[in-house]
Amino acid sequence: QGKFTLLRDTRTDGSFLVHHFLSFYLRAGCKVCFVALLQSFSHYNIVAQKLGVSLTAARERGQLVFLEGLKSCLDLLFGEKEEQSGQPSPLQFMSESSSNLKALFDFVRTSLTPTGSDSWKGPVLLVDDLSVLLSLGATPVAVLDFIHYCRVAVCSQLKGNVVVLVHSNEDSEDEENELVVNSLCHHSDLILWVEGLATGFCKDVHGQIKIIRRVSLELTAEQDHVQIYQYKIQDKNVTFFARGLSAAVL
Repeated sequence: QGKFTLLRDTRTDGSFLVHHFLSFYLRAGCKVCFVALLQSFSHYNIVAQKLGVSLTAARERGQLVFLEGLKSCLDLLFGEKEEQSGQPSPLQFMSESSSNLKALFDFVRTSLTPTGSDSWKGPVLLVDDLSVLLSLGATPVAVLDFIHYCRVAVCSQLKGNVVVLVHSNEDSEDEENELVVNSLCHHSDLILWVEGLATGFCKDVHGQIKIIRRVSLELTAEQDHVQIYQYKIQDKNVTFFARGLSAAVL
């Protein structure tokens, strides 16, 4: 509880980690606010069903609050600025001159603040993927402020967890995105960094994952713990193994 986890992918797609955390927290009985900026609800629901979780049922019983970013963007662009509840859209910054993400933060805080009838174990904020906010016109400072306030509200005050996915590429000329990624790395309790193989595509090894536990944040003299594994994504699960020890090699 109270942890900030950063999912980072480079030269590959790390969305399998998002699906893992989403199904993991729902099965654990946590209240989840999912800010989905990359795919539609039906996409996440189909994958979750393969993992044994129904997002539709979770949303109906109030355990899952789902922000479908693609639909919200279309509503804003085509003039439907007010949602059915009469509240402004969480992505209101797109239609305003200032790029502050206060409406999005208010949506997250309202969604995860427990009410008297709630019996969920703990709040979780899941964002897929943060880089999209920059593409929609938010400034790096606004995005980092949004994450900072979410950490204070969810991790510190509500004793919950925040899990965020960002795309990165060391060779990229997108300086704003790299600034956000590097800043988040310094604040994360746990970094799961998924990378494509430097040697190119392989049907038996889909990439490698670097697990960085930020022990240095606890102001001890210890260095961060780093573990590196390779992985293969299968239909309903992911197989991890030490580098060079895939079934194809052995």
